[in-house]
This record gives sequence, C-alpha cells and structure tokens, in this order.
Amino acid sequence: MTQSPPGRAAAPREAFSSRTVFILAAIGSAVGLGNIWRFPYIAYENGGGAFLIPYLVALLTAGLPLLMLEYGVGHRFRASAPLAFRRLHPKTEWIGWWQMGISFVIAVYYAVILGYAMLYTIFSFSKAWGDDPAAYFLTDVLQSSEQITVGFDFVPTVLIATAIAWAALLVVLLLGVQKGIGRVNLVLIPLLVLMFLSIVIIALTLPGATDGLNAFFTPNWAALADSSVWVAAYGQIFFSLSVGFGIMITYSSYLKPKTDLTSSGLVVGFGNSSFELLAGIGVFAALGFMAGAAGTSVDEVATSGIGLAFIAFPTIISQAPFGTLIGVLFFATLTFAGFTSLVSIVEVVVAAAQDKLGLRRRSAVLLVVLPMALISLALFTTTTGLNLLDVTDNFVNQFGIVAAALVSVMLLTAGFSALPTLRDHLNSVSSFKLGRAWMVVVGGVTPIVLGYILINTLTTTLAEGYGDMPAWFVNTFGWGTAVGLVVIALLLSRLPWPASSAASDLSPSPAILDAFVDRNRIRSDQPLSRWSDTALRTPALDQDFSYRTVEQGAAAPSGKHAAGAATPAAPWTTSASGTGSSTPSATPPTSEEDPR
Repeated sequence: MTQSPPGRAAAPREAFSSRTVFILAAIGSAVGLGNIWRFPYIAYENGGGAFLIPYLVALLTAGLPLLMLEYGVGHRFRASAPLAFRRLHPKTEWIGWWQMGISFVIAVYYAVILGYAMLYTIFSFSKAWGDDPAAYFLTDVLQSSEQITVGFDFVPTVLIATAIAWAALLVVLLLGVQKGIGRVNLVLIPLLVLMFLSIVIIALTLPGATDGLNAFFTPNWAALADSSVWVAAYGQIFFSLSVGFGIMITYSSYLKPKTDLTSSGLVVGFGNSSFELLAGIGVFAALGFMAGAAGTSVDEVATSGIGLAFIAFPTIISQAPFGTLIGVLFFATLTFAGFTSLVSIVEVVVAAAQDKLGLRRRSAVLLVVLPMALISLALFTTTTGLNLLDVTDNFVNQFGIVAAALVSVMLLTAGFSALPTLRDHLNSVSSFKLGRAWMVVVGGVTPIVLGYILINTLTTTLAEGYGDMPAWFVNTFGWGTAVGLVVIALLLSRLPWPASSAASDLSPSPAILDAFVDRNRIRSDQPLSRWSDTALRTPALDQDFSYRTVEQGAAAPSGKHAAGAATPAAPWTTSASGTGSSTPSATPPTSEEDPR
C-alpha cells in the first residue's frame, strides 16, 4: 500500500514513572465502594462459600480477559478512549465517547457518596448518629424529601463536603499523571490496605464474629445449579474491575512502551479480588457481632450499599468495643477507596477533552472538572438528591456500562477482527503470553454473559418498573440518561477533530483494517486515514513512532507521496550505519501485526 502523508510528530505523552505506580493506580481505580459494601452481601446471598467458585471462574474467563483487552487498546494506540478507538478504526470512535459519557455521569454522583463518607469519618469521633442511625442519616444528614422530584433545596453539610471532595480532586488532576494520580495512589493504596487490615483484625476479636464468618463462608452447594448465581458472579467481577467505561484504556495509555501488560493485569485482577475477600471477612465479622448484640440472626442484619455503610455500620460502631476507632478506620477507608476511584473516572473525561481540543493538561482539567463539580453540587447535594442518585446509578451501570462493554467486545471481535492484533501486541511486551483461549473467552464467553445480564435486566425492569419511582422520573433520569449517552456519543463521533487536536499527531500503530468492512479500500489501495501508515509493528518493539524523519540527503522511499523534504522513511527500513540514516529495503518484511 502506498504511503500516506505524514502527520505531525506527537508531543511527549505523560506517563506513570513505573509499572508499580500503574498497578497501584489501577488497583486504586478497581478497589472502590462496591468492593466494601457490595461484594460481601452478593457472596452471602448467592451461596456463601460456594459463591467463590463461580466468582473465580468469572475472574478467569471474563474479568482478566476484558482487563487485558482494554490494556491492549490503550497501550497500542496511546490515547484517551475516543481517540484510541478512532485510531483502531474510525467507525469505532463513538464507543470511546460512549464510555467517556458514562464516566462523566458516574463521577457527578460518585463525588456525593464520597462526601457522605467524609462526613461520617468526622461523625465517628462523637458517634453523632445516636441511637437511631437510620433516622439520623435520612433526616438529619440528608434531610431527605419524601417528594420524588428534582429540587434545589441544598443541604449545607453535604454541599460543603462534596465541594471539598471536588477541590481535592482538582488539585490532584492539576498536578498531572505521575505527580498527581501516581503519587496519590502510591500513598493511599498501601494506607488503605493497612487500615482495612486493622478493621478486620479488630472485627475478628468481637463477640459473635464467628457467627458472621460462618454465615459468610458456609457453602450452599445447591446454589451452583442456579444460573442467577453465576450471573451475579460475572456481574460482580465486571463492575468491580473498572472495565467498560474507559478507565483502563486511559491508564494503560500512560504506560511506557515496554511495560509488561498481562502480568500487570494479573496483579490488578487478583489484588482487587483479594481485597474483596478481605472486605467480606471484615464486614461479616462485624455483622455477626451486630446480630449477637441485637439477639437476631445474621441474615436479619445483612445488607449492602448505602444501608450497610451509613446505617448498619454506625449501629455496630455504637455498640462495639473500640467503636470510635472502628468507625474512623472504616469511613476513612471508604473515603480513600472512593477518592482513588473518582480520580480515575474523571481522568477519562479529562484525557478525552485534552485529545479532542488539543489543550494543555491544566486547561483541560479546569474545563472538565469545574462544570462537573457544578452539576454534581446542583443536582445531588439537595434534599431530593438521594432518589436521583439511586435511579441514575442503576441505569448508567446496568444499561450503560454493560451495554457499552458488550458492543465494544462484539465489534472488536466480529466487526473488525481486532483480537489477533491486540493479542500480538500484548504478547510482544508481556511475560505471560495469551493464546487462542484468550480470544475465545473474550469473543465468545464474555459477549454471551454480558448479553444475558443485559437482556435479563432489561426485561425485568420493563416488566416491573424500578421500585416505587414515578414513571416520568425513571424515564427522564433513568432511561433518558442511558439512551442519551448513546445519542451524544454518536453525535460527538461525527464532529470533526480540530487541526490542533491529538488526532493530527502520528498514531503509534496502524489502524486495524478488516477484510470485509474495508474490502473496497484494500482493493483500491487506499489508506484508512491520512495518518494510518505509521507502523507495521507494535510501538513497544523500539518503535514509539515508526515514522522516522529522513535526514537531509538520505534516500526517500518511492511512492506518490514521496516528494517533499520531510518525507518519512518506510516503516521497515533499517539503519545501515547506525548513524540514523535509513535506506528502504527492497521489499517490506511480513509481519503478523500488519492487518493489510
């Protein structure tokens, strides 16, 4: 294929200083509120100890393969989610915008929950909730309105706490990828693990802790025959690993060219699952104490989500020895886990804005964070914010993240045959090699499971509605948000990229052409885009950017675009003398990665 005109040389991309920092940042993204307040209850409700079997199967056949797929896309094309998908193939760009939109919506309400955790860290010192934690949370803290609507009656304490969370986030993102995101995770993740280990040790010493652990670990082997248990396992793995909404694509784009990707994925995946298991031990040991103190069984006090964090745990803290210490540690871990996750979610939007508009990082951060903070404070820190948070969270997760992941996997597998190329890229830098089995589980098992989860949730919601919420509220902020994100993504993908944008930079790897989708272009010898002919091998193999400037006086490659002083050397050229001058070989060598 003839060479297309070169684009401009890409500006140096920010990067994590080491693989360790990346792993901690990825774990910081994956380990969030759901690990602490969702996994223990999901495991308990779906077979107890027996649940660990489908959970491990789901981790190996869906979680880790999807994680590595996103690492491959982000690292190979070294860009935000929209630009990475655009570089992969222009027809997939809209998926990146869809994922960015999901991250935008999640961030604006996630920050408010972070604000709750910050407030309760302070409340733990005085046990401010008194004898009725439920009434205190709903009436005193949230001042929750019985009307299901959107109001603007702000709750001062929630408003201030959420504003502080956004201010802290702004500072971290302004400092950059390594100095901000990297260093924060380098400090908070080890601290988070140590604090939660302390909670577990204290909880295990409480009276009744054994009863809680027995309830958590006692296996119900009959549950393994229930398909809903397996679906729950895949759903938990999927939601807890931060796949499907652009985070891992963005983070992996900040890696150095020769970073071991698959081994990093194994560390992140098993590290996340280990923390979830640790959370299950700590939470159910504490619930066992709570049940014993109340003279009830564990199943009567077991709960999840906001109810576990801000109602059940304050009850435990009020009754337990060392209650103040448990409370401060527990809500501080929620704060740290929530903050590192929020950083990763907002970074998806910042990176997309930076690439699209060609902005410097500080300008992109201010352009993104300030409007997001205003939306978050205006909608979710009010007396009506809790219902809005509930509906938005459910629909953007169930019909946003799941649907986006399903569509992207199906397109990369069946639409553009990208899996072999991405597998080869991952293997080129990794010690743990992927084979045909990886492609089978990504392209076969994962779409089936995600499709089942999506269809099952869709049919149930359509038949039963969503709770007791009025139809107009659910249609506007539930279905409206889920469908609106897709429409906005399609519109953004059609907007031209400015000349100053990162799309004008040389892509570090060629677009992935498909023999069916792009058959007319291939037959007519047309490049996919004007910057597509950038590399015939992975950039990790000593080719960060394979367009190499031809030194003055060096022979230029032949072809209709060969004229001009800055004509690039053919990607397969080699240096004859080691001085940097290049001469084209007679014929290009074959390459497994060359999709053409």
